[in-house]
Amino acid sequence: MNKAVTYILLGASLWGTIGWFIKNLYVYGFTPMEVVTLRVTTSAIILLLFLLITSPQKVKLTSLSDIKYFIGTGIFSIIFFNYCMFTAISLSSIPVATALLYTAPAFVAILSFYLFKESFTKRKSVALFVTLIGTLFVVQLIPLNVNNLQLGSILFGIGSGIGYALYSIISKFALNKYSSLSITTFTFVVAAIALIPFFPYQEKLPLLLDKEVLFYAFGLGLFPTAIAYIVYTYGLNQTEASKAAILSTIEPVVAASIGIIIFKETFNMLQMLGMTMIIGAVILMQTENKNNAQVIKLRGRTSGKPS
Repeated sequence: MNKAVTYILLGASLWGTIGWFIKNLYVYGFTPMEVVTLRVTTSAIILLLFLLITSPQKVKLTSLSDIKYFIGTGIFSIIFFNYCMFTAISLSSIPVATALLYTAPAFVAILSFYLFKESFTKRKSVALFVTLIGTLFVVQLIPLNVNNLQLGSILFGIGSGIGYALYSIISKFALNKYSSLSITTFTFVVAAIALIPFFPYQEKLPLLLDKEVLFYAFGLGLFPTAIAYIVYTYGLNQTEASKAAILSTIEPVVAASIGIIIFKETFNMLQMLGMTMIIGAVILMQTENKNNAQVIKLRGRTSGKPS
């Protein structure tokens, strides 16, 4: 196994650990939006410092008007998708929320068709159909189980997929002027600036002084965000984007394993089949054209993974 593959697998696996940090922060009474604030703030600080040390020339806007791109990726994508994903985790489970997040490539394909006039091939159509059926299995609409049906988790889970997809769509405009690492850094900085004023410091500050809470809060921004994105990008620069995207499908496997093994969350065989179908659809779309443009990964997400 070469270094590029190792870095990609490591980055994607770290993305898969995000649920562990989130679940532990929920134990201390943090709300989904508060956890989003903790994530984007710590990530912004870490990524900004990393960029200042390694490539200070990249911490600069080519034009002040370009801030519109990062308002789009920071507020309409990162904040929205993280809030939806974290809420889906609180309402259902890590495996279900992660599977629904991975519907993002389907939304990217649909949005790209309308916005960029990208061709809608037979393979993409099959992938979208497989994604739909897989999603129905995951949320237990096939077979219909009314007792286990959670409409809120479904809506927030699909919302996270749409928000995740928006990162790839909006970033396409910014890639003409900025590197993927610069885009991610500016994205988190804008998201942090937008959220910090609304964080309930008076209520939560005593909690943030707790060593365990500090570990989970800082770790959330460090491991499944900053480090994950940096090592993934390093690997991506040395291999094909389509291959990297396929390798990154290890993320939902890691996430589901954490939910099932550590948190004892239920995820039956049909739901597992659904997740497999969704991952298969992602691979199907990525293998269509191995000369695709560079995929931007964020779980911020880091982070939009879909291309």
